[in-house]
Amino acid sequence: MIATATLRGKRVDWVDYAKGICIVMVVMMHSTLGVEAAAGREGWLHALVAFAKPFRMPDFFLISGLFLARVIDRDWRLYLDRKVVHFAYFYVLWMTIQFVFKAPGLAAQDGVTAVISLYAVSFIEPFGTLWFIYLLPIFFIVSKLTHRVPPIIVWVIAAALEIAPIATGWTVIDEFAGRFVYFYTGYVLAPHIFRLARFVTDAAPARTAVALLSWVLLNGVVVFAGLADLPVLSLALGLLGAMAIVCIAALLAQSDVADCLRYCGKHSIVIYLAFFLPMAATRALLLKSSVIADVGTMAVLVTLAGVLGSLLIYWLVRGTTLRFLFERPAAFWLTAKPRVALQPAE
Repeated sequence: MIATATLRGKRVDWVDYAKGICIVMVVMMHSTLGVEAAAGREGWLHALVAFAKPFRMPDFFLISGLFLARVIDRDWRLYLDRKVVHFAYFYVLWMTIQFVFKAPGLAAQDGVTAVISLYAVSFIEPFGTLWFIYLLPIFFIVSKLTHRVPPIIVWVIAAALEIAPIATGWTVIDEFAGRFVYFYTGYVLAPHIFRLARFVTDAAPARTAVALLSWVLLNGVVVFAGLADLPVLSLALGLLGAMAIVCIAALLAQSDVADCLRYCGKHSIVIYLAFFLPMAATRALLLKSSVIADVGTMAVLVTLAGVLGSLLIYWLVRGTTLRFLFERPAAFWLTAKPRVALQPAE
């Protein structure tokens, strides 16, 4: 399945491109909405953020499930180490880092007791932007527990959860209901998704272009008509959008014209963990300086700062004692100590 894909070392290029597209869209969403909230008005980038909403996270979760079949039969200890403890380490670490930056403001507003309480609650209610890596281990556990259940049964239940109007107010429950179907689709349909990527590049670039244009029009019409969140339709848009990103990524992987996206995808978890720091700093600087008045332009600059700033932090700590920010130390492994002392974030 993977041998026929475009490979770079042990990585699949189009998968990295897909992850790169997704992580940039995630940073763009947070940057745009944050700038707009602070400025009190919408900018021109808001339309692109709205267009991407139906498929932005569905595709991220679908890609996350693509390689699950290769590891799901591992013994529980090894599986939990790689798929649960790994992400738990980064969640706790970066949740704490976010608290260090936000605690003074929270304490001034609500008091020290409220800050301590919020920190404790963040172990069961994902904090801020980190809910994605909080939810991934849950998806991995549920997938392994249901490994012997006929996939069609699990998928139908997962689809029903997405379609159902579940809104408890608890992030884990609500996002599990809304996202697990995409992760599980990536897992059970991985061979077909790889065939789609191969088909796009080997046989049908022209037809793919027509199909992608049709998807853009369909997604745009449904989104701007205010229908994207309707039951069933939201699931369809999520799956169609995820397949569209797969096709776009497969086409991009045929050349190095957008290699920066591939690099972002290869380090998507690094960006996801750290982008809030340069994003927030750049937003505050731009808003206070008033050098740029256009909200859309500010959102673009904040997005670039979030992506490039997080990568800069990563580059600066590599090979230093601070590399534990993005690589899991051997002390936090459940299994025997690995050959290398650290396991990268992804």
